[in-house]
Amino acid sequence: MLKIAFHPIYKHPLPEGHRFPMEKYDLLPKQLLHEGTCEEENFFQPEFPKKEPILAVHDENYYKRLLNLELTKKEIRVSGFPLSQELVDREQIIADGTIKACDFALKHGIAMNIAGGTHHAFTDRAEAFCLLNDQAIGARYLLNNGLAEKILIIDLDVHQGNGTAEIFKNDDSVFTFSMHGKGNYPFRKEESDMDIELPDGTKDHEYLKKLKAILPDLIERTNPDFIFYLCGVDILETDKLGRLSCSIEGCKERDRYVLQTCHDLGIPVECSMGGGYSKEIKLIIEAHANTYRLAQEIYF
Repeated sequence: MLKIAFHPIYKHPLPEGHRFPMEKYDLLPKQLLHEGTCEEENFFQPEFPKKEPILAVHDENYYKRLLNLELTKKEIRVSGFPLSQELVDREQIIADGTIKACDFALKHGIAMNIAGGTHHAFTDRAEAFCLLNDQAIGARYLLNNGLAEKILIIDLDVHQGNGTAEIFKNDDSVFTFSMHGKGNYPFRKEESDMDIELPDGTKDHEYLKKLKAILPDLIERTNPDFIFYLCGVDILETDKLGRLSCSIEGCKERDRYVLQTCHDLGIPVECSMGGGYSKEIKLIIEAHANTYRLAQEIYF
């Protein structure tokens, strides 16, 4: 059975006019239930994680200041969200969702988190709507508990996974692959193990051709026993922050290719949703929902 991390805290109240589409975390599970893609038993509710998995990734002083709401005004501004206890609780619960999804993926081949993909969170700082790096935490959890030996992170969000790249820059057990917009945020990029930069306006054909030319060889070369897939839908032409020109069908084909590849090779995969900033919320929901539809079609 497909298991999906979801908690009501994922939909966090933000000031009116904030550009982050927080309502998607409420609408997406409702859509999946409404259309019959998922049933209530597909969802599990994460909790507060133990501190050890978080401290295996994040600097102890940063984490302590985060818990005590002691970030500076500049740090809060760079994070993109007003700092509050509920926000910090939310970030920890998202991380637990990914940790638990890792365990479910080992059992069922795949598991997903309605939120997550917080790849701009660095070892010691928050950035761009990311305070704790959920997939990095999940990766360290697997490695430290002997549940995986070699991990591949496939980050197809339109923005480079700069925090993830920094966290694993000296760790040969995790290979970071990011395919993202060249002219997009972050404008000073980190160095992943493999970075593929796409020009503004890249359409479905060019995007998929590039991905399909790279992924099989990359998996063969890295030989992972676990994969994290960050499936941001901000590659859409309609995305306000994206600058690429992919269609919803092209985004769906991207997800189909990645998930089918993981399935065919028998490599467990955890999926975190990542970004999506189209003006019409229905487009964000449709693109994200496709990932879950494909997971059910391919795996179950």
